[in-house]
Amino acid sequence: MVVRCWRRRSVVSRGRLRVYLGAAPGVGKSYAMLAEGQRRRGRGTDVVIGLVEPHGRRLTAQMAEGLELVPRRTLAYRGREFTEMDLGAVLARRPQVALVDELAHTNVPGSRNEKRWQDVEELLDAGIDVVSTLNIQHLASLNDVVEQITGVRQAEVIPDEVVRRAEQVELVDMTPEALRRRMVHGNVYPPDRIDVALTHYFRPGNLTALRELALLWVADRVEEGLRRYRVEHGIETPWETTERIVLGLAGVQGEESLVRRTARIAERTPGSELVAVHVACNDGRAGADTAALAGSRALVESLGGRFHQVVGEDATEGLLQFARAENATQIVLGGSRHGRLRGLLAGDQVVTKVVRQAGRIDVHILTHDRMARGPVVTLPPLTGGLSPARVVRGVALAAVLLPVLTLLLVSVRGFGLAGELLLYVLAVVATALVGGVYPALLAAFVAAGLADYFFVQPLYSLAFAHVGDVVVLLVFVIVALLVSGVVERLVHRVREAERASVEVATLADLATGALRGQDDLPALLERVRETFGLAAVSLLEQDRARGRGWFVVASAGRGAPERPEAADAEVAVSEGVVLAGRGRPLDAGDRRVFRACATQVAAGLESHMRRQQATEAGERTAADRRRAEVKRNLRADRGAGSAGGAPAQ
Repeated sequence: MVVRCWRRRSVVSRGRLRVYLGAAPGVGKSYAMLAEGQRRRGRGTDVVIGLVEPHGRRLTAQMAEGLELVPRRTLAYRGREFTEMDLGAVLARRPQVALVDELAHTNVPGSRNEKRWQDVEELLDAGIDVVSTLNIQHLASLNDVVEQITGVRQAEVIPDEVVRRAEQVELVDMTPEALRRRMVHGNVYPPDRIDVALTHYFRPGNLTALRELALLWVADRVEEGLRRYRVEHGIETPWETTERIVLGLAGVQGEESLVRRTARIAERTPGSELVAVHVACNDGRAGADTAALAGSRALVESLGGRFHQVVGEDATEGLLQFARAENATQIVLGGSRHGRLRGLLAGDQVVTKVVRQAGRIDVHILTHDRMARGPVVTLPPLTGGLSPARVVRGVALAAVLLPVLTLLLVSVRGFGLAGELLLYVLAVVATALVGGVYPALLAAFVAAGLADYFFVQPLYSLAFAHVGDVVVLLVFVIVALLVSGVVERLVHRVREAERASVEVATLADLATGALRGQDDLPALLERVRETFGLAAVSLLEQDRARGRGWFVVASAGRGAPERPEAADAEVAVSEGVVLAGRGRPLDAGDRRVFRACATQVAAGLESHMRRQQATEAGERTAADRRRAEVKRNLRADRGAGSAGGAPAQ
């Protein structure tokens, strides 16, 4: 079985890399590479073999027949002779396609480059297409995992990014049983190595685990290609290529049971993925319980899922945008914990709106422990900048609540004017909680008119029999407005505290990653993108060599901006380095946090550069040490030859 994934070619003048990836030696990578060379040669393409390692396999050697072979370069090391690909000869020959086996191979000291993949990079830079091979155990990101599985630590590793940049990656697959049969028949190793290999590295369990690693790694690359295709073609409708379950978390106590039940749903669906998300809203509602959210996050990650936290103006829109971006097939929500009155006051219709707007995404509603304990008695906070929908709901509440209250008071008539005005104040405050100050202002004047008409002498008239009644009504209006204003300021403080909590959590995550040495820039940028609900974020650096233009250092999301002018939000990280985001403009508060995130990204960039410099320095030191050792061995050999005298004629 051959699984392929493609990557769009980004630079026309650069050669294209094609990699045949296998789970273990002997699956047929070199044979597939040579077969591809024969196919291209048959189509008239200029193909040469830069280097192939047949390892004594007859079929592999036969497949190489007829292909031009560039002679290898011979190198002496520690008194022995070794052969490596003659990079200079291949560059001078300048074919259209070069076949180069074993991409992760370490060259003999004294070669032009330390690693064979560095030789391949030079060929690609020269515009030569390269077809190569690689085993999954040589990928740097899987090195520790492979050691746990096989007990063997691979000395030769290759950065994942080198393979990820390949335009095509083809998985050459073979079942463990078939590979072991090839081993027994002598098609992989010589007879004296078969028994040891079958009882150690090539055990069925090892081969099955390595095969799964290879399949999953290629599947991730296929997923990346699918996402790129969907965004390039503007496709928002989910494609059910794999089951991806998005769990919406409100950040309340008792959601652990909801997480576990969702994980069981994912377990019953082979190949599915669990992704949990919490949307921190800017619509003035109460914030999440930080401790509860942290507990849910830890549980999700312990069950093999992913956790994300995003900021959005509306919980429904934020959740659906995230689900569509993840190409989700299912959304799981907890049953509403609010009673009917609470739902009326808060307009808490997230579940209903998600079901209505989810489109082809299936929505599951599950109850959890918090709901079983009954509704939570909390009032929705009031805040400035409420959405028009909430203002309309406030006006609608006043239009219903004031007439109903008036009918009740008229039918009872026993509270007195003071008691009746207090009940009207309560109605005005409830209106302020739902719609803000302006609906409350309207409700206050309407309530004053109703009180005057129905409860102030003379009844059923707007006239006043006593001046004191005028003062009472004015005091009522002032009290109602003052209470509404106090409530708004209080909720504004609550909103600021909630916002600060999200900001602190975000910056703490970024800072913790930097302190732990996690300088993976794409991961940092992905965290920033999720936090602000942006479509893409990129770290741009000015091309100082040319004095103009920008290039992308790292990015997250799809369609990342490639220059500051193309971004909806951008902030300078350092001189010549800019953090740019695309998706929506940021307000002043968001830009402040965005700038703080840029500081953490700058720390990650600096850590990345230090680590890269340290790695390069270490490699140079190791290369210098090896060269010095070679020179010492050569001098020792020459000294021994001089001491032994000239050979007899």
